[in-house]
Amino acid sequence: MKIGIDLGGSHIAIGVVDKNGRIIEKFEKRLKGIEKKKIKETIVSYIIENVRLLSQKHKITGIGIAIPGTVSNGVIVKSVNLGIKNFNIVEELKKEIDLPIQIRNDAKYAAIAENTYGSLKDYSRSIFLTLGTGIGGAVIINNNLLDCGDLPGCEFGHMIIEKNGKQCNCGKKGCFEEYASMKALKTNLREVLGVGEEVSGKELFEIIRNNVFGDGAKKHQYSEQIDSVVQSFVEDLSIGIANLINIFEPEAVGIGGSFVYFEEVLLDRLKKELLKDNVLFNKRENIIVKTAIFRNDAGIIGATI
Repeated sequence: MKIGIDLGGSHIAIGVVDKNGRIIEKFEKRLKGIEKKKIKETIVSYIIENVRLLSQKHKITGIGIAIPGTVSNGVIVKSVNLGIKNFNIVEELKKEIDLPIQIRNDAKYAAIAENTYGSLKDYSRSIFLTLGTGIGGAVIINNNLLDCGDLPGCEFGHMIIEKNGKQCNCGKKGCFEEYASMKALKTNLREVLGVGEEVSGKELFEIIRNNVFGDGAKKHQYSEQIDSVVQSFVEDLSIGIANLINIFEPEAVGIGGSFVYFEEVLLDRLKKELLKDNVLFNKRENIIVKTAIFRNDAGIIGATI
C-alpha cells in the first residue's frame, strides 16, 4: 500500500491507498491563521507525524504528494496558492522518512485517478480541471498525460480571460482562476450577502439551491443578485473551458475540486452555456462534462498510481 497526500490552499489530506485505488484510512487538516503563515513547517511536520502513524498500522511502500503549482525534481518551484517558491520538500521529508517519495502537480494526479478508475475511464482523450482555491488542469491524450517537459504545464488557471482584469496572486492580471475558481464564486456570493467566511460553502450551496429550485418562500431576499453572481461565474468558466475544447477537442471534460459539491446547481447551467452558438469553434450537439467520482480524494488516489 502507498500513502497519497493532497496539499490544498486551505487543507492537507493524507490517505492510505490499496493496489485497487481504494482509500483505506484518511486524515485531513484545515489550515488556518498561523499555520498558513508558517506553511512549510506546518506541511512538513503534519506529513512526518502522520506517515509515522500510518506506517505503524500498514505496510507502506511509497508516498506520493499532490501539489497545487509547478513542481520539478522533488522541488516545489512555485505554488501561488500555498505561497511557496523553490522549496525542496522531498529533501526535507527524507530527513525523517525512509521511503520513496514522488511529487507532482495536484490536477495531474487527480486526472490520472479519474482516467484510471473514475469518471474519465471510458475516454482516451480528455481534459480535466480542478476548481478550488485556484484552477488546476491536465490533458489526457491516448490515456497518457500530455508531456510538457521539465515543467508540468497545463496551468489552466493562469490563462488570461480578461485583459487588464483582476490582480492574480501569480502577479498577472485577468487570470482564469480569479473569475472561475470556487474561491471566486464563494467570495462574490459572500459579498452580495454581506457575510464573511463564517458562512460555509455548504450553506452557500443551500442558498443557491433554494434560489434555483425553491419556491417563493425559500428564495433569498438577494435572489436576483445571487443569480447574477452564479450566471457570471458560469459564463467565465465556460470561456476558459471553451478555449481548451477548441485547442484539444477532447471526448470529455472532467471537473474536480469543490465544484463537485455544487454540481446540482452549476453543471447543467455550464453545459448549456458551452453549447451556445458563439462559444465553440466546432459546434457540438452535445458535450460530455463529468464531475470527479473521487471528489476531493482524486489527488490522494492519483498520487499512489
